[in-house]
Amino acid sequence: MELVGFYDPDDAQAAVVIAKYQVPRYTDQQQLIDAVDAVDVVSPTITHYSIAKSCLLSGKHLFIEKPLAHTLEQGNELVKLVQEANVKCQVGHVERYNPAFLAVGDQLLQPMFIEAHRLAQFNPRGTDVSVILDLMIHDIDIVLCLVKSPVRRISASGVSVLSETADIANARIEFDNGCVANLTSSRISLKNMRKMRLFQRDAYIGIDFLEKKTEIIRLKEDGQQSGMMDFPLDIGNGERKIISVQMPDITPLNAIRTELAEFAAAIQHDRPVRVSVHDGFQAMDVAHQILKKMSLHNELHNV
Repeated sequence: MELVGFYDPDDAQAAVVIAKYQVPRYTDQQQLIDAVDAVDVVSPTITHYSIAKSCLLSGKHLFIEKPLAHTLEQGNELVKLVQEANVKCQVGHVERYNPAFLAVGDQLLQPMFIEAHRLAQFNPRGTDVSVILDLMIHDIDIVLCLVKSPVRRISASGVSVLSETADIANARIEFDNGCVANLTSSRISLKNMRKMRLFQRDAYIGIDFLEKKTEIIRLKEDGQQSGMMDFPLDIGNGERKIISVQMPDITPLNAIRTELAEFAAAIQHDRPVRVSVHDGFQAMDVAHQILKKMSLHNELHNV
């Protein structure tokens, strides 16, 4: 793949990019689209729809950062345009490529309770959208990827503290299969945290997206083959289980570079993308349902 050039309406920012990377700049968006086979859209969310629509109407493969679009109506139209254009379209939910998450890819995951905390220190960048679309949407996508069941019910609450949109929020997502996900996101915390814990019938799985660490704790029957990190647990009535602790090997990688390389390979070898436009729209749809529930909650309690 060859990098043809970039488009940025900001002259100062464009000059920095040219000086640092020696990449040709296009001053006309459509001219760049016409000159390439694939486009990577990394612009503010409010511009995603117009840029993506131009790319798809020109028949170009599309990589677009999350969230897919600014409104559900825009997102739904982009899904239709991707189908009509018959091109590859991947949404940049980069946590799918986090090595800590990839480390559990070979595990049988059937979570019935999920808890996630995504906390960040305040940064004015991104405050044009709610913390739901800025941060929580990462965990929404991961949860939807893990739980193969329709959403039954959503409840949520959130508070604006430093910006005009919610800066801290909590959402509870209930699925038809009985799984419950409890998600908390904040961009006004004193420290950064990106952790998710999965609980299922026979195991606990902890994923630290920030520190790139994963732990798996399983219950085994007494007498099963034991390992170096197995410990006995008396559960009463003379019964005993074995706690097996696993720390999967984490393969270091640059998640952003990897997702772009995989997108390019999907185009070159006609493979499915890992995060489809449908995945991106589904995460966006749940995020907007959370926003509605949060607004109703705040109205009810005069927040």
